[in-house]
Amino acid sequence: MSPEDWAFWDTWMRAQRLLLRELDRGLQRDCGISKAEFSVLVALRRPMRVGELADALGWEKSRVSHLLTRMEKRGLVARTEDGAGGRRTGIELTAEGRRLAESATRAHGANVRRHVLDRLTPEQAEVIRGWSEQVVGRLDG
Repeated sequence: MSPEDWAFWDTWMRAQRLLLRELDRGLQRDCGISKAEFSVLVALRRPMRVGELADALGWEKSRVSHLLTRMEKRGLVARTEDGAGGRRTGIELTAEGRRLAESATRAHGANVRRHVLDRLTPEQAEVIRGWSEQVVGRLDG
């Protein structure tokens, strides 16, 4: 790669890191949750098995299980019997979890709007959307 290519790559990577850090801070500040917890709350729109949740998030099952244990202690999720022998392999949001998911979605959306969407022209947004769709189409399969 040329020096200009490296400069572009470094700037793009730094922008992503800074943006993700700011969005993570917003979730913590506004809602008292981490990005990982937010991801679980949003993914659990309906009850599902722990393995299904891990697949939906693209995480290892052990990571999901540890996070769910912490979230269960906070009253955000409940494990359910979902299998032979009464194994607690299902997971669903509690009423508090649903309330927090709705609140966090609004707060996170406002932060995404403030830090990203309101800063783009329609033309910039279209270019980024098109490029992103190409990358996803090429790599997500």
